Amino acid sequence: MDELMSQFFDFLSNVQLLELVHDAKAWPFEEARKIVRRYEQRGYPDIVLFQTGYGPSGLPHIGTFGEVLRTSMVRYAFHILTENKVNTRLICFSDDMDGLRKVPDNVPNRDMLLNYIGKPLTRVPNPFSDADSSFGAANNACLRNFLDKFDFDYDFASATDYYTRGDFDEVLLKILICYEKVMSIILPTLGEERRETYSPFLPISPITGKVLQVPILARDSRKGSIVYLEPETGDMIETEVTGGKVKCQWKVDWAMRWAALGIDYEMAGKDLIDSVLLSSKICRILGSRPPEGFNYELFLDEKGRKISKSKGNGLAMDEWLRYAPIESLSLYMYHKPRSAKRLFFDVIPKLVDEYYGLISRYETQTWKERISNPVWHIHKGHPPEYRLPVSFSMLLNLVSASNAENNTVLWGFISRYAEGVTRENCPELDSLVIYAVRYFNEFVRPKKKFRLPDAVERKALIAIYEGLASLEDHKKLDSMIIQNMLLDVGRHIERYQDHKHLTVAGVPSVSVLFFQMIYQVLIGQTTGPRLGSFIALYGIEETKRLITTALDGKLLGKLGYAP
Repeated sequence: MDELMSQFFDFLSNVQLLELVHDAKAWPFEEARKIVRRYEQRGYPDIVLFQTGYGPSGLPHIGTFGEVLRTSMVRYAFHILTENKVNTRLICFSDDMDGLRKVPDNVPNRDMLLNYIGKPLTRVPNPFSDADSSFGAANNACLRNFLDKFDFDYDFASATDYYTRGDFDEVLLKILICYEKVMSIILPTLGEERRETYSPFLPISPITGKVLQVPILARDSRKGSIVYLEPETGDMIETEVTGGKVKCQWKVDWAMRWAALGIDYEMAGKDLIDSVLLSSKICRILGSRPPEGFNYELFLDEKGRKISKSKGNGLAMDEWLRYAPIESLSLYMYHKPRSAKRLFFDVIPKLVDEYYGLISRYETQTWKERISNPVWHIHKGHPPEYRLPVSFSMLLNLVSASNAENNTVLWGFISRYAEGVTRENCPELDSLVIYAVRYFNEFVRPKKKFRLPDAVERKALIAIYEGLASLEDHKKLDSMIIQNMLLDVGRHIERYQDHKHLTVAGVPSVSVLFFQMIYQVLIGQTTGPRLGSFIALYGIEETKRLITTALDGKLLGKLGYAP
C-alpha cells in the first residue's frame, strides 16, 4: 500500500485533490470521516485499529469476505483523508473458541461431528481430512487462503490464541470486577428462564472440554475466579477467568475484544444492531470507547432468505470466482451496503459487465467523478486501463447461439469481429471467454427453451433473413446498420408496431415484443443482447443459418421446447 499511497499523494499535491476527497460522498469516505472526527480533539494513537469478525462454525461465505473488503475500503479512504500520516492495522478476528452448537449441513463426516457438540471449534476434529488439525483451524485456513488471493493487508487473530496466551486477562478481570454492572445491561434483554442461567463467563469444562453455559454460583474478584456446578459430575468447580479457562458470552466477548485491543472501527450486519448497542454499553463500563462503524444489510439467497454458513445457501466465495473475475465480486460488495441484496448466480453477468463499463469510463472522468467511481475504491485509487471489445453478456449469448463447447470456437468469432484482438494481447477477454463457457453450460443451458414461430413470426424471420442477405456485400457493415435493418423489418409488421411511441418521422416505434420473439425462437431465452451488435459479432452467414434451423424446427431438440 505504501508505494501506491506515495504515488497518489505526489499527484495529489499537483492537482489539489484533497478538497475533493474531504467532500466526497462515496460511502467509504463518509465512514472514514467518522474516525477522523473520533480523534480530531485528542490526536491519533500510534496505530488506528480496524477489525472484522468471523465465526468459523461453518465454511466462510461471501458475507465474511464482504466485511473484510468493505472495511479495507474504509481504511484506504481514511489513509487518503489523513494524507497517509496515520498508521493503521486491520485485524481479522476469528471466534474459534466458541462451542460447536450444531453440525453444519454442508460438511462431510457429519456423524463424527455430532460427538463434539459443545466443544470449542479448535478442539473439534477436522471433518475435511485426516490431518491433525481442528474444524476451526480448517475454516480459518480457508478464510485466510481466500483473503490472500485478494492481497488484503490484514493480521489474522485467533480467539483461542488470545485467550490461552493471556492477552485478554486484564480485561477479563475487569469484567469480573464489573460483574453486576454487566449483568444489569444484559439481563433485561433476556427471557425469564434464560436469566436464571446467564453468565458473562462460559467455563471450559476440565472434564468434558465443553464450553459450558451454566450459572455462576460465586465469584472472587481478588482471586480472579468463579464457581459453578459441573454438569457432568454435579461437583462445585472453582476456576480462574484467565489463561483460557473461560470464554465470554459473545456480546460480552465483543465488548471485551474492543476494550482489550483498542478497536477504532468495526462494521456489522443489520441483524446485530441491538448487539452493537449492548456491547458498546459494556465497553464503556470497562473504561473504553466503543469503535465507530455502521450496520450493513444482509445478503439473501435466491428465495430471499438470509445466507448462512451452516446451511450453505447462497454463494460460496470460490463459487463466484469459478464464473467471474474477483473485481466483479468487489463491485457487488461496494454497491449500496445498507440495502439488502440477492446473492445468487444470476447476479454475476450484470456485475461483470458493469465493472468493465466503469473501468472504461474512468479515464474520461473528472477527478470528482473518479473518486465516486467504485473502481477507484476497488483498486485503491489505481484502476487498470483496458477496454473490452465484447461484453460478458454478449459472450454468453454467443456461446448460446453457436453452441460453442470450447474457448477456441468463441475466439474465432471474436478475432473476426475485433481485428487485431488476440488472446495474447487481451488476456482479460480471454478470461471472460473461459468464464462465459463455464457459466453458460452450468446455468444458462439447463434453462433454455426454444419454441416454434407462428405464421406472423415466420414472416418476420424470413424478412430478417432477406435483410441480412442484402447486407452481405456492404463494405462497411457495422452493428448500427444491422440494427436499423431489424427495426425496419419490425415496423412494417403490425403486431410489432408500438403506436404509443412514435419515431422522429412520426411512425410507430418497434415494440419490445419483436425482439423478445427473436430471442425466444433463435436463442431460447426471453431476453438477450442488442441484436445489431450480436449479429455483427456472430456473423451474417451464421445468423442466416440459425434462422433457417429455427424455421425448420431443428432447434427444438437441442436444449428444450416451450410450446
